[in-house]
Amino acid sequence: MNSKIGFRLERKLPRFDDRTPPHIFHVGRPAVVKQLAACFRRSFRTILRQEGIFEGFMPYLLEVKELGKRFRTPEGEIEALSKLSLSVKEGAIFGIIGLSGAGKSTLIRCLTHLDIPTSGKIFFADEEVGAMGKERLRAYRKEVGMIFQQFNLLSSRDVFGNVSFPLEIAGVPEEGRRRRVEELLELVGLRAKGWAHPSQLSGGEKQRVGIARALANYPRMVLSDEATSSLDPKTTREILSLLKSLNHKLKLTILLITHEMDVVKQICSHVAVLGEGRVVESGPVADLFSDPKHPLTKSLLLQTHHELPSHILKAPSEGRKLLRLSFKGEQAKTPVISTMIRTFSVEANILMGWVDALAATIVGTLIIEISGESAKLQEALEYLKENTTHCEELCP
Repeated sequence: MNSKIGFRLERKLPRFDDRTPPHIFHVGRPAVVKQLAACFRRSFRTILRQEGIFEGFMPYLLEVKELGKRFRTPEGEIEALSKLSLSVKEGAIFGIIGLSGAGKSTLIRCLTHLDIPTSGKIFFADEEVGAMGKERLRAYRKEVGMIFQQFNLLSSRDVFGNVSFPLEIAGVPEEGRRRRVEELLELVGLRAKGWAHPSQLSGGEKQRVGIARALANYPRMVLSDEATSSLDPKTTREILSLLKSLNHKLKLTILLITHEMDVVKQICSHVAVLGEGRVVESGPVADLFSDPKHPLTKSLLLQTHHELPSHILKAPSEGRKLLRLSFKGEQAKTPVISTMIRTFSVEANILMGWVDALAATIVGTLIIEISGESAKLQEALEYLKENTTHCEELCP
């Protein structure tokens, strides 16, 4: 092991010697070993992240396993979450997308332990959240920042006071609070607005204050709950750009909860699609955009910003096929359509097309109609399936 890493790790681990308070040993040997193991895992992971090595092999910071949550109502029992599982690597921007009622808000409340899950487990840095005691749970909540849709700022306090508030609760001395708030306001681009009250700020500025407040206690992960849904498109892009910058500068893990696929494609590396309290599909954003499997994912992709006109979706006549083709990365440079026309003597009519610039790659999509003899159409269809990322027959 690198000597510098070994030295830093040694400094982070607790020491047990003749000066150790006696009550430490009264918890029993298994508990002491468990404390040491947890401390070692957290310290080693932090050092690897700070050194910038082994990033491709970093473990999961957050793991949700078979999570379930039921609510009792006068009308009966409601299952808000059902066997929901997901894993988020440290330093990732992970999107969770779903329609209203999919279970996004319930999931957030379970992750922060404001709601106790009915079944399943949540692990944060290898520690089970449900097994944490009161003191450890308080420390865990400091490690998880929260950005709200409606900002939730205190109107009686100025920007400085709002960002300082969680530090006051944590008992940070005044001088330490001042330095940290100044650092955060510089980070989110509000250095000159420390004196302003929420009523004097724009929506984008209010959300920047909310982001600074979420970062006050040096969290390892931030939950963003529909943080851009009340903002205009230009401000939304600015806030997403800020979150991406913070992820890069601070190695911050971000869990982005949204109902907008456009938000996911701009900054997320991975995404999970929620439907009726379950993860119906998950994976790298590029894979879901280029080759969606579940009907809900397909619906979200088509309806978010590329809704197809109803007349296009009418069943094609005999001798015609309506197709949706996806191309990813270098594949987009291949002349697939022109080659198909020459090789199989079919005609192609491009009805619609768009390009999605994702965080890691570019995905192009075409809606085309091909026509010709039945046998030639089938050969052309097989060719397209082999030479595109995804080929789907619409209205078969």
